[in-house]
Amino acid sequence: MSGKTILVLGGGVGGLVAVNELRRLLPREHRVLLLERNLQHAFAPSFLWLMIGDRQRPQITRNLRSLVRRGVEVMETEVLAINPADHQVETARSLLNYDYLIIALGAELAPEAIPDLTDASHSFFTLEGAARLAEALRSFSGGRVAIVISALPYKCPGAPHEGAMLVADFFRKKGIRDKVDLHLFTPESQPLPVAGPELGEAVRLMLETKGITFHPLHKLTAVRPHSQEVLFEGKESFHYDMLIAVPPHRSPTAVRQSGLMNEAGWVPVDRATLETKQPDVYAIGDITAIPLPGRWKPDVPLMLPKAGVFAHAQAQVVARRIAQQIAGRRAQESFCADGYCMLEAGEDLAGFAFGNFFAEPSPRVQLYKVGKTWHLGKVLFEKWWLAPFGIKRDVLGLTMKLGGRVYGIPVKL
Repeated sequence: MSGKTILVLGGGVGGLVAVNELRRLLPREHRVLLLERNLQHAFAPSFLWLMIGDRQRPQITRNLRSLVRRGVEVMETEVLAINPADHQVETARSLLNYDYLIIALGAELAPEAIPDLTDASHSFFTLEGAARLAEALRSFSGGRVAIVISALPYKCPGAPHEGAMLVADFFRKKGIRDKVDLHLFTPESQPLPVAGPELGEAVRLMLETKGITFHPLHKLTAVRPHSQEVLFEGKESFHYDMLIAVPPHRSPTAVRQSGLMNEAGWVPVDRATLETKQPDVYAIGDITAIPLPGRWKPDVPLMLPKAGVFAHAQAQVVARRIAQQIAGRRAQESFCADGYCMLEAGEDLAGFAFGNFFAEPSPRVQLYKVGKTWHLGKVLFEKWWLAPFGIKRDVLGLTMKLGGRVYGIPVKL
């Protein structure tokens, strides 16, 4: 059997899981190559903790090469073009041929899509942005803080709500919570609408308990930095003293020019296999477009959220399917869309949301009681994820029994 080459584009959650699983399953005559333009891997879920000073940069960043199995090739380069018809990927360094391709390039932030948003706002959606926001929060003495979800879709749907609660808790600890008027704006009808009304109401009540004013159905149209105002479609403008924004998202240029996208700008895939319309090309994680049962509005279908938990599971499915195909066996793995989120609430507390996103007639997600256990689980997962790969094999299984089923989270103590 001649050796195959599997290219994985992007070293985020999906890309890392994919290459490690492929290398575990495939004999060494097959080449597993990871392409990533930035070898400093930052653990995005911890950006919120960096924002409030609970983490420093070295605690949540690692060299990407330390997180992969021995035998995975890592190339530091930018992907310039994807040519599925020729089974080729053009990079800033070379032209590479592949037998199988996994696109895990994620979603790019595009704050420039809204004029003046970049200069007027802070954001915790990047490592640098979270670090700058930490400095701004420390020096803030009071006033109106607006946290604005500027456009849909965006990755990590719970992050803005977590961010608002952690900011509220930060000011409480600082002793100026009574001097800060905190508001959260979203174009959505409720918090996390894809997860259903029950979870949305639970999160809304969490925000209310923290003294955060929630503004649904507010679509951002413009920012006026000089008067410190945000403008919304069909709504009154809002004056802010600090603006924290979730920037618009888009797919990377190489994907936009690949011919794989749909009209919305994302890559449609088979929801069970993650295959694109091109043979031997898979897409996973935030770059994908996967319809769900049910509708957000009469004319707007529900889509699978852009979240690391789904990228992780999809990467495992794709890696196993490719390994089975290479071995000459029928590929049987399929993506089931069970998802969970540990929703930070401040004070070392978190809620745990879990559900089946492929459930009929619409996704069913439940929020379990807020407590310190779920916060600890998130801390332990962070430690496990950032541990050098060789250490990760010595793990403790943190198990949870939910709905009659037992789920295990590997953690490194």
